[in-house]
This record gives sequence, structure tokens and C-alpha cells, in this order.
Amino acid sequence: METIVIVGASLAGVRAAETLRTNGFAGALTIIGAETHMPYDRPPLSKNFLAGDWEADRIALRKADDLSALNINWMLGTSATSLHTDSSVVTLADGSQVPYDGLIIATGGLVRRLPNQPDIAGVHVLRTLDDATALRDELAEGVRVVVIGAGFIGLEVAATATKRGARVTVLEGLEAPLIRALGAETGTAIGAVHARNGVDIRCGVQVASINGDQCVSGVTLTNGDTIEADVVVVGIGVAPATQWCSDSGLTISDGIVCDANLNAGPANVFVAGDVLRWPNGMFKDIEPTMRVEHWTNAAEQGAMAAKNLLATLRNEPMEPYSAVPFFWSDQFDARIQFLGRAFESSTVDVVAGDVAAGRWCAMFSTNDRLTGVLGVSMPKLVMPSRAMLSTYTSRYDALQHFAAVVAAQNK
Repeated sequence: METIVIVGASLAGVRAAETLRTNGFAGALTIIGAETHMPYDRPPLSKNFLAGDWEADRIALRKADDLSALNINWMLGTSATSLHTDSSVVTLADGSQVPYDGLIIATGGLVRRLPNQPDIAGVHVLRTLDDATALRDELAEGVRVVVIGAGFIGLEVAATATKRGARVTVLEGLEAPLIRALGAETGTAIGAVHARNGVDIRCGVQVASINGDQCVSGVTLTNGDTIEADVVVVGIGVAPATQWCSDSGLTISDGIVCDANLNAGPANVFVAGDVLRWPNGMFKDIEPTMRVEHWTNAAEQGAMAAKNLLATLRNEPMEPYSAVPFFWSDQFDARIQFLGRAFESSTVDVVAGDVAAGRWCAMFSTNDRLTGVLGVSMPKLVMPSRAMLSTYTSRYDALQHFAAVVAAQNK
């Protein structure tokens, strides 16, 4: 194996490159990226960077010297348009072809857009550094902002815009914020954090149109209401970036479907990050395959994909990737942390704190087993729970554990 290509100049892609080099790969290493920027960290885009507290150099994933030491052939500002696994070639938008002996796919996700979303001034999405820069330039004191979508990105944008003095309305089609990630009860509680800080959150509403000719003027709902706006942010989630390899022979179903070793089928093709769907051994009895859009998973999967690709070269056994997902989100004065998975059928128990006061911890149990722990400004209860999530702890045992911890803290 003389040439390894990584498609995606992302966190997962960079971690894969670093792991290849630290594990002895000395051959040619190429990273293909659609953006012109060197790899950067995405979480600050909706927070510190959007707030104007940080500039672009602050969110670089690695120092220039560290990346230079990896001896990577960077092909930035160009998109992969097709993948030929039979001949081991990636085709780019300009028609050129990049051959590989080993391939790691880390293309991440693409923002979803509303049907007939207008391309006019003041209408934004947020996924890239360029997106965040354009939106930041329009946030100012008194600006009327409408955020469509009350997921994590939408709520983080709402919090940041409010702190900058904007008047923010959040529109959500479902009955509560964050319902897909955390369920209705806890999503409603987190929505209350925003309400206390002046954000107008409207759930159970549908957008009929975004209005304006050359510049946005407002949003009309299907019930006839119109909310005036100077800025509209469409934050309705992302879709895995798989279009470019749709004819590759890989299995694609809301992501590229891989085995537990992150292998996509052909022996020399591995996948990592938001674009990956795989059987997570921690939860496959409940969720046969999953796709996780979290920073920690992208970093860990990038490293594991690289290790397993090298293992195939060296005829060594591969290591399955099994993990407890983890994400965090800062919104106003609340630090939201979640370990594990929440399912529609999960039972939610508040085990510490006070929801009304905006500081609490809740556990999620599915099939009488602990599957998730949520903390709102309670980090000391969340992070130590990883061991219980890894060992199939029963709901009863988890409740006893939290009761004992809280009692000890209250002494």
C-alpha cells in the first residue's frame, strides 16, 4: 500500500492522517476537501466565532507546522464527484482522477434546506466557516432574527444572536425543541432556558414561505402568521454527504453502511465521522446501526478507520469500534452534556437538581437498561456515568447509583 487518500478535510480526516503517520505509514498521503480552508473546528462556529469572540485562526484544528510535519498532499477547494471501487479511483469535479491503494471517507454532512428556500440576502445556513462569517456580519443590536429549527445548531445560534442584542424567534415543527435528540420532556425543559433569556420559541408550527425579493423580509407560517425578519437562519439538520459515491457499489442508507470495523465492503475502503453508519456494539441490541454527528465520535472513528486500514495491509486483526456517544452544547448559562443514546421508547428519570431552576441531571432507560445520561450544568454527574453506560446497567441499579451520589454530595 503506497498511496492512501482521505476524502474530507475534516476532524475525522485529520485524525485519520495523524494516526496513519504515527502508526508507521510512510507512503503518499492525500486529503481532498471541498472547502478552500485548512481543517478547522466546527463547534465554535455557532458559539465563540459567531459571537465575535474568536477569529478564524483560533479555530484551526492544528498548527501549520504540525500539519506540515504529516507530509500531506492537500487538494482543497475541489469536490469528489464519484468513486470507482473496482479500479480504486476517486474522480474530482474538474474531471481529474486520484488513484488510491487505501481510502478513508470522511465527507461529513451537508445542510438540509427547505423546499423552495430562496437565495436572497439575509437567508443563511450554518455549516462552514464561510457560512458563519456571512451570518456573523449581519448580527447586531436590534436585528430581528428568525431561526427555523430548534435542534442544537438552531438553539446555539439563537443563544449567540440574543447575546449580541438581536431579537430572536425560533420556529420548530415538532412539539418541543431537541425532540429527536432528547425527547419531548427534556427538550421542553431546555427550551425554557431560552424563554427565560428572551427567546420566543414557537413549537408545532410549519413554515409556508420565506419572504422577500432581493432581501429577506420575514417568514410566513401555514396558519397565516407572518414574523418579520432581517435575518433568517435555516437550521433543520444535515444529511450525510454520500451523493458523490452513490454509484460506487457501497451500501448507502442515511450514511455509508459499514461493519463494526468501519469497513465499507471493499477491503481497502473505510469510513469515519458524520457520514458513517455502523453497528455500535454498545447499543446494537436496541439500534442495529447508528449514525452519530458528534465531535468525539468523528475524532475516534478517524483514528480507528486508519488503524484498521493499516491492519488490512499488515494482515493483522482489525478492532471493532464500539463507543458511548457524547456531545455537549453551551446555550446561555447552561452547559448541556449528554452521554449515550435517547430513544423514543426511553423512560426519563430526573435524578438530581431542579428542572425549573435550570440545573438538573436526568437518566434515560430503554428496555430496562440505562442508555443515556443528560446533564444541564451538572458535569460532575454526567461524565462519571460513562462506565455504567458501557456495562449494561439496569434502570434500578442506575437509580440507586444516582441516589447514593446525590446523597453523598448533600452531606
